[in-house]
Amino acid sequence: MSNATIAKRYAVALFRLAKEKNLLDQMESELRVVKEVYSQNAGLSVVLKSPKLTNEKKKEIIKQAFSNASVYVLNTLMILIDRHREDYIVAVADYFIEFANEERGIAEAKVYTTRPLTEAEQQALSATFAAKVGKRSLRIENIVDTNLLGGIKLRIGNRIFDGSLRGKLERLERQLLG
Repeated sequence: MSNATIAKRYAVALFRLAKEKNLLDQMESELRVVKEVYSQNAGLSVVLKSPKLTNEKKKEIIKQAFSNASVYVLNTLMILIDRHREDYIVAVADYFIEFANEERGIAEAKVYTTRPLTEAEQQALSATFAAKVGKRSLRIENIVDTNLLGGIKLRIGNRIFDGSLRGKLERLERQLLG
């Protein structure tokens, strides 16, 4: 069985539980925290993979690190540790977030700009581009990119909308050369 399939099964189970208990928002935010902590602390991953630590010690570390998480999220993390699937924690969180977004009609978007976007600009981008990808709204992560000359570049899933000055110049160059 592939890694993606395994992670997806855990995420589906947790997602169904979240819907059943009306805790979708809470569990999504908790899993975003788990993902962020895991991603920013490479040492945590190394510690949880260590064969020198018992499962009980690993569980203790997880309980301390995520003491504010709901019992459902904690239990899922404990099950992953029990089954020696610590590597799947981030993937489970990613799939859960994907399922939650799909349920709400939201798409994750990375917007590259030369300066931080205002709330009004983010809402305008969300309204404009959500319809183009068949969603109700976008959850925008604004990334300030000093390499952009001007304009914006938007990435939604595997689709890129390039309205940057650099992108326009590159397209113009291709037209002139082609």
